[in-house]
Amino acid sequence: MPTALILGASRGIGHEMVRQYRLEGWRVIATARKQEDCAELSQMGAVSYPLDVTSADSIAALGWRLDDEQVDVAWLVAGVYGPSGSSFPTGPEFDTVMHTNVLSAMRLIPIVGPLVADTRGKLAVLSSKMGSIGARNSTEGTLYRASKAALNSVLADAAITYGAQGVTCVAFHPGWVQTDMGGAGATLTPEQSVRDLRATLARLDASSNGAFLDHDGTPIPW
Repeated sequence: MPTALILGASRGIGHEMVRQYRLEGWRVIATARKQEDCAELSQMGAVSYPLDVTSADSIAALGWRLDDEQVDVAWLVAGVYGPSGSSFPTGPEFDTVMHTNVLSAMRLIPIVGPLVADTRGKLAVLSSKMGSIGARNSTEGTLYRASKAALNSVLADAAITYGAQGVTCVAFHPGWVQTDMGGAGATLTPEQSVRDLRATLARLDASSNGAFLDHDGTPIPW
């Protein structure tokens, strides 16, 4: 039975990933910040662990819990949008977005990467097309854009480190999705986005290591 690790599964895309992987018979390990969300994930058939991605202690505790695991597919989903617009962010706004979207990945990937290397599996981070510098045509959500561009840099480093160990590391744009972040007017449901993300990741091989892709597999410029 293959194992999927979903980091940030309390709602939205991460929650839907748990549902779909479980429907296909995968063993799923999922994390959430709140205990009640962990309980719901357990009811869905996942092995659930608490994780606050902004806490070094919480990440270290997760590393201890995962110590003997072998993971076929890992998704780093947790993220926040922060302030809209292109004005100067406050210090607390900057810290919240960068700690959640970037620092957490820098701390989690060194824990998760070796678990995926054991299976020569796949590691994906949920980025955003808004983080693309080459495709940029708006300044809306400046802080979020900066955080996703930084996350893409972290993923590119992971591709060098773990690609050499047989891991395919990819950054994904999930599309404009009807989540708390995307809003009700978005073009994709979580079910549609996750279906595409999972299918795209499943068909990738080592030649896609270090890629930045749309949910349907279309390349996105860095």
